[in-house]
Amino acid sequence: MLTPTGPQRGPASFACRELLARPGNQGRRTADIGCKTCAMAGLCACKSIDTFAHERLNDAVQCVRTVNRGHALYRPGDTFGSIYAVRTGSFKTLVTDSVGHEQVTGFGIVGDTLGIDGIASGRHSCEAIALEDSSVCAMPFRLLEMLCREVKTIQHHVYQMLGAEIVRESALMMLLGTTTAEERVATFLADLSLRWQARGYSAAAFTLKMTRGEIGSYLGLKLETVSRMFSKLQGRRLIEVYGKDLRIRKRLTTTVVDDGRREALTGIISKPRIVSGSI
Repeated sequence: MLTPTGPQRGPASFACRELLARPGNQGRRTADIGCKTCAMAGLCACKSIDTFAHERLNDAVQCVRTVNRGHALYRPGDTFGSIYAVRTGSFKTLVTDSVGHEQVTGFGIVGDTLGIDGIASGRHSCEAIALEDSSVCAMPFRLLEMLCREVKTIQHHVYQMLGAEIVRESALMMLLGTTTAEERVATFLADLSLRWQARGYSAAAFTLKMTRGEIGSYLGLKLETVSRMFSKLQGRRLIEVYGKDLRIRKRLTTTVVDDGRREALTGIISKPRIVSGSI
């Protein structure tokens, strides 16, 4: 993120704080944590913009909201106002049908974006729930639209984020339609490994904040099937499981996934990210 430019702020700064303030979730500035791996880092670090636009962008993105475990960042029907980047913690996104059946549609970890679903209709169509105590940076979309009109570099970055969402949805459909239960679980774990590695963490050992049931909902599998696939992978000495702590011993997609599908499946579950320096 950008360094604050000084104590004096213009009207845009106050508008940002008013827009983001909600009961119990006051916007505030925090230290520069995890910004290098953030999906919106390219916006904050963009150098080809004038000082005034730079200041407004700095004010907007550095508004931070905290969300306690089990609480919603937004719910279906909420008015869309901002795009969020996960700063700390993790989230699950889900949709619920008319009779109350829930379907997990994704998992957001540090650096991922949330809230893009609200662009289409002006209201959110899904729910984002914190899997642990988490925080997000919020970019007011009306300000982002204004900056996109003024700065082509920012506009290009936003287009990349939206295009990546389309790619993720298409790839997930292929995963669910062409793979076995073991391949789905193996690809999911391998993908998480790659995502954590891209953020500077261990690719071999990490904690699964989501439950087996939530993984099953995302992959189109029953809880019992997910648990059985974990046991099968552990029995093959590909992974070690200690409660929610996981250690990967071998490259899962190389060992489990059929050669004909391996290249297509590697990394398709994660939402493709636009990292700092890619624009």
